[in-house]
Amino acid sequence: MIINTNAAAEAAIYNLDKTNVNLKRSLTRLSSGLRINSALDDPGGLAMSLKLSASIRQTDAATTNLGNALSFLQTQDGVLKTAGDVLLRMSELATLASDNTITTSSDRALYDTEFTELEEQLTNLLLEEFNGISLFADPTATLPLRTSINGAQSIGITQVDLDNIVDSVTLLDVDTVANATTSLDVLDTAIQDLAILRATNGAEQSRVTFAQDILAVNRLNLEAANSQILDADLARESTNFVRSSILADAGVAMLAQANTMSDRALKLLEFD
Repeated sequence: MIINTNAAAEAAIYNLDKTNVNLKRSLTRLSSGLRINSALDDPGGLAMSLKLSASIRQTDAATTNLGNALSFLQTQDGVLKTAGDVLLRMSELATLASDNTITTSSDRALYDTEFTELEEQLTNLLLEEFNGISLFADPTATLPLRTSINGAQSIGITQVDLDNIVDSVTLLDVDTVANATTSLDVLDTAIQDLAILRATNGAEQSRVTFAQDILAVNRLNLEAANSQILDADLARESTNFVRSSILADAGVAMLAQANTMSDRALKLLEFD
């Protein structure tokens, strides 16, 4: 028996320190809900989690961009619908003005006045914008939009050519039967052309909506993968916490016992 070095106490302290480290780690994980709270916990897992987190953030940003694109297209469609209503009313006025049997010159003049006002309203529609971006421009020019986090996939939304339709009807009038008849033919063509623009807009809205669905599914999978790496398993950590708590209590008790061994050695030096 020796008193200069208490190896048993040193071993008990070493084991108790390790137990306290595990106990602290379990407490941190249980309180934060995260398995990885520092780079020390899992360096490789932390690096992977950071990459997945970046992908999730980029997916969220791409989803926001698609939402803005959908709003752009919906605004554009709203203006096209108004343009369609205007063209339908102009077509109605041209039909009324072309009737020789019941329409007087004064009535036809009133029709022509409204007809001219509607032409001006169509021209004003060309100035409509969404967040400072014109809704209508060269149909060959599209606004590119990323639909994936790596930039490999993109779609384009079209600034449709409403200007060409407006130009075709702005010089019309219905002040005579002949002019009303001619205007009606032009308006029929313009209405058909506008229907094509609205169909194009609807197709692009559909594509953007499906792109949003894909991003939503991708984000769900990224979140699940990141959770497997980053989040703590509360059932497992609760078990580890209880085990570490018991070991800590036992370690303190054994350290106390180890410290009494020197007292036993001193008894050998007692004299009567």
